[in-house]
Formats: sequence, C-alpha cells, structure tokens
Amino acid sequence: MKAEQQYIDLFSQNEDLICRKSVQGMNALRASAFADFERLGFPSLKGEDYKYTDVEKAFSPDYGLNLQRLDIPVNPYDVFRCDVPNLSTSLYFVVNDTFYNKALPKAHLPEGVYAGGMQDFMQRYPEVAARYYGKLAATSADGLIALNTMLAQDGFVLYVPKGTVVERPIQLVNIFRSDIDLMANRRVLVILEQNAEAKMLVCDHSIDDVKFLATQVIEIFAAENAHFDYYDLEESSVSTTRFSSLHARQAAGSQVVINGITLTNGLTRNNYYVSLEGEGADLSLCGMSVLDKEQQLDTFTLVNHLAPRCTCNELFKNVLNDHAVGAFSGRIYVEEGADKTEAYQTNSNLCATREARMYSKPQLEIYADDVKCSHGMTTGQLDENALFYMQSRGIPRDEARMLLSVAFTSDVIEHVRVEALKDRLHKLVEKRFRGELAKCADCRICK
Repeated sequence: MKAEQQYIDLFSQNEDLICRKSVQGMNALRASAFADFERLGFPSLKGEDYKYTDVEKAFSPDYGLNLQRLDIPVNPYDVFRCDVPNLSTSLYFVVNDTFYNKALPKAHLPEGVYAGGMQDFMQRYPEVAARYYGKLAATSADGLIALNTMLAQDGFVLYVPKGTVVERPIQLVNIFRSDIDLMANRRVLVILEQNAEAKMLVCDHSIDDVKFLATQVIEIFAAENAHFDYYDLEESSVSTTRFSSLHARQAAGSQVVINGITLTNGLTRNNYYVSLEGEGADLSLCGMSVLDKEQQLDTFTLVNHLAPRCTCNELFKNVLNDHAVGAFSGRIYVEEGADKTEAYQTNSNLCATREARMYSKPQLEIYADDVKCSHGMTTGQLDENALFYMQSRGIPRDEARMLLSVAFTSDVIEHVRVEALKDRLHKLVEKRFRGELAKCADCRICK
C-alpha cells in the first residue's frame, strides 16, 4: 500500500470527528484539500523539487494523531525556560498541534492586536479568517499542503490592525510531547495591516525520545508599509521529521525578514514562497544549519518579483559533518514589467567530512529590463591556510575549526534585528559547533 492510502483512509473514516473538534473556518477547506490530496499524493523523488527528500518514506510509518484533541499531560510553562538575556517576549505555546490556552501571557498587547489560538480567532473574527486563511497556501499544487489543510484542527494567529506597532516580540514555542510515535499538523496565520509592525520568534522543541512527524503551513500577509520579522529556531531531536511551507505576500513598501536556523533535527524540509506584489517591497530571506550524524535539511525557495523597484536579499549557509546531507534549490523569478528589481541570492556550504553531501541549485528567471540580479553557490571545506595560521598562533586545531565555522555562519545571524536574540544565537551556534547541547537554563526539554 502506498503511503498516501493510509491518510486517505484516515480522513475518510474520521472526517466527522476532525470537523467536530475544529471550527468552521478550517473545516470549509477540508473537502477540496482532500480531493487535491487524492489527486496529487505525496511529492515524488522523480520530481525535480523533491529529488533529495523521500517524502513517501517519511510518511509511511503508522503515526498516532490526536484527532480527539485530548489534553496532553504537560504544562509547557513548567518545562520551558527561555534564558535569552534582556529578551522580553509575549510567550505562547502549541503542544503538538494544539494551542495551549490554559495560561496566557500577562503582558498587555496593543489594542486590537490578537495573538492566540486559531480556533478562538476564527470564532471571534470569522470574516477576517475567511479572507486570509488558506489564501496563500494552495492545496491544488502541493500534496503536503493539501494533507495539512485536511487534517489541521488548530493553530496560531497573529493579527495586527492598521497602524499598530507591537514593541514586544511574540514568541511561539512548538513542543512535541508524546509516549507514542506522533504526527502533528500545525497552522500559523500572520496578518499585518497597513503600517503595522511586529516581530515573531518560533522555536521547535521535542521532549520525548519517540518519533515525531510535523507538517506545518505558515501564511504571512504584509500590507502596505507593514514591517514584519519572522525567526524560526529548530532545536528538536534526531527522531523528529518536519515538513514546513511558509508563504508570504508583500504589498507596496512592506519590509519582511524571514530567518530560519536549524541546530538540531532529524529530517527537515523547508519551503519558502514569497510574492513581492507591491512597488518597493523589500525581503530579507535567510537560513543556516549545523548538521552532523545522519541529519538532513532540504531547503526550497521561490521569490516572485511581480512589481517594480522591489528588493530581495537571499542568503543560506550550511555546515555539514559526518554523514549529513543538505540540499538547496532557490529560484528568483522577475516578471515582465518588474523593472528596477534588485535581487541577490547566495548559497554557501562547508562539508567537514568526505562523507557529507550537499546539493545546490541556484536559479534566476528574468523577464524585465533594467534589473540588478545575481546568484551564486559555493561548497567546499575549511581553508587549510587559515587553519595553519591559527595553529601557528597557538590555537588548537579543533578550536580553530570551531572558530572558522562560527565565523562562516555569523552573517546569517547578523540579519536578526532583535539584539538580545542575535547575541544568544551566536552563543547557541558556538555551543553547537563545540558539540555541546544547546539548551536554555533550567529547561527540561533539552535533556
């Protein structure tokens, strides 16, 4: 039996239960998503976009799902302690794929701002939810998005009304907790109206040693002159598999920063789809990873320049050790009429062992005049001359390798626009290169 069939059977047999334990706004898209999944199935290794990630193999095991929305015996405020100095955030939790609403941040958000569970948001603001939910992440083109849309029952929403500035960063912690192998289907919806500003940090953690599988769909709407930063920090476990698709739409004059950092994982596939639809929109799209053992990270990006005078800076770096595998496929598309576009794409990688593998495919597709665009890729090893020079100054070889690796990845972290978080990430990356477990103080998640 192909892997798709068990999910087709699962939904067919439990559609009523899934809908009863969710809300109308999410249920409205399930039938069409199911039809799309039946038609598309999982992406194939034979296709160009997933040739290095065996999706069917990842979904073949029999994972449990919490379709009944049973309470998970964990208080995330007890097990998670963030020790980023001077980082004052409004802290929210999603346990597996359910928003944790038993205790909410005491910090007051500006009037009109909503940060919280998707079910509650759709019940309180059904018209707003209907206007945005599922409008970027099309189920008709990707079987993984269709699967997530037909199974997701809850999620997280950040809504910032016109002209509102949220000074305190929003921090969302995704916690995997289970006694059995578990699959979770998460949704994140971010809506920033005209001239709104906000920053959001999302952290992934796995508590238990069982196998976890996550599908995740993020939709980001940045209206005219909105400013939004989205930081994704993955510190899960080697037994965690994650398929994430981020979709963003930017209007005129908007500024968006997207930065994904993977320090601990099993298998991760990150998709980024961004459309610059208004004149003068600006995007900074970055990512980095530190991979060893059998870890794997596959990154796919598609940035569509659909309006004049938009800018995009894309930077992805990976450091691979042992038998780790990395892949990067990045495409920048400049539509006819999108004159004065400035788009730059860079992918740089370090393979610390002969067994590590990195596959890279940068792409440019330009149909406009008067543009400044470039793309490039480098994959290699640490500079032996630099290592020799540092050793000649009394620095042990292992320490020299660590320092050079940290320096190699530092420019990705420099794109973080929250100073306290930037400093903490530099320290976490250094600890990771030293082989230490990157954990927050008194955090029971990172054992």
